[in-house]
Amino acid sequence: MASVTRCAWANGDLEIMRDYHDNEWGVPLHDDRMLFEFLCLEGAQAGLSWRTVLVKRENYRRAYHDFVIDRVATMKDRELEKLLLDPGLVRNRLKIWSVRDNAKAAQEAITEFGSLDTYLWSFVGGKPQRNRWKAMGEVPASTEISDRMSKALKKRGFRFVGSTICYAFMQATGMVNDHVSSCFRYRA
Repeated sequence: MASVTRCAWANGDLEIMRDYHDNEWGVPLHDDRMLFEFLCLEGAQAGLSWRTVLVKRENYRRAYHDFVIDRVATMKDRELEKLLLDPGLVRNRLKIWSVRDNAKAAQEAITEFGSLDTYLWSFVGGKPQRNRWKAMGEVPASTEISDRMSKALKKRGFRFVGSTICYAFMQATGMVNDHVSSCFRYRA
């Protein structure tokens, strides 16, 4: 698929980035476990490139029990301490601990709303927002919606969920379609 037009960020030499762009990024996602995974991975990415986290994704899945929310919520401090020694992860204490905190906050949201999916998609009215950007430079880093999501998530005890992280999460999970209009994935 080298001859197709993609969003500029996916045109590099790393196949994992192209595969992620072509098969996952911007696809509406409604699975609680996967939504939780993306929220945590976006938090791990804070201050780094998505490429850095994407190449470590399988390590994160292994370390955090495939992001099964109930399992992650019960992780002990000693398990988290061991993760600080894992070179397959971003070894930042606050980021490592935030995943367990986010699992506990996710459990509470699931109890209240019936699913993490219902809660998170409520910020976009339950359906993807379709943008029509001609160039990646037009795509915002955050929006009023991501500002609201960030504030609400923080109030619930989620961590590493600033507005920019929330917007990247919304893009990744298809809550917004931010493929440029010339990208072959835009219409999909």
